[in-house]
Amino acid sequence: MIIEQPVTQFLDELASSAATPGGGSGAAIMGALGAALVSMVCNLTIGKKNYAEVEPEMRSVLHDAEALRRHLADMVAEDIAAFNGLMAAYGLPKLSDEDKAARGAAIQHALRAATEAPLACARACADVIKLSMRAAEVGNRNVISDAGVGALAAQAALRSAALNVDINVPSLQDAVFAQACRNEIAELLASAVPLSEQAIALVKSKL
Repeated sequence: MIIEQPVTQFLDELASSAATPGGGSGAAIMGALGAALVSMVCNLTIGKKNYAEVEPEMRSVLHDAEALRRHLADMVAEDIAAFNGLMAAYGLPKLSDEDKAARGAAIQHALRAATEAPLACARACADVIKLSMRAAEVGNRNVISDAGVGALAAQAALRSAALNVDINVPSLQDAVFAQACRNEIAELLASAVPLSEQAIALVKSKL
């Protein structure tokens, strides 16, 4: 799997002329990095005498952060599969009316999948931001900057995933689904981006 490749190989593939991996995969990786940094803060808080009072909560945050890290890492391959499916649909024959109808239906099906993948990524990144805020509030002050970096990474991932929704939505023929995607992305950005900025400001106040 691509997520098991060395970082340098993934970056080489990202920089290449190949269509995948692309921005969607990059967003998932950024989100996973954010989750990993939240886990780091938790792991460096758990077991410390001065933070015994918040240890149960930090264990809960760690559990959730690790689940999100795995989920976002899996999304790298899911995004690639969705994009490749869309390209395959565009490559279907269009000689006869039957061909055109089948191709059009396949494209719409693939567009839906290519929209749902980054939307799911955006949801997960919003959840990472919530966890980064909690890590910033009660985590080990010696690594508090890492909670801030986690919030920044998750915000960048969320905004990147939103762009990947935005590029596909105009081509969707299902107007109800398209509007639902627009609405959800707008809600995620409106709630999670300010929260990430709050987390970063909190971190700065503790430095």
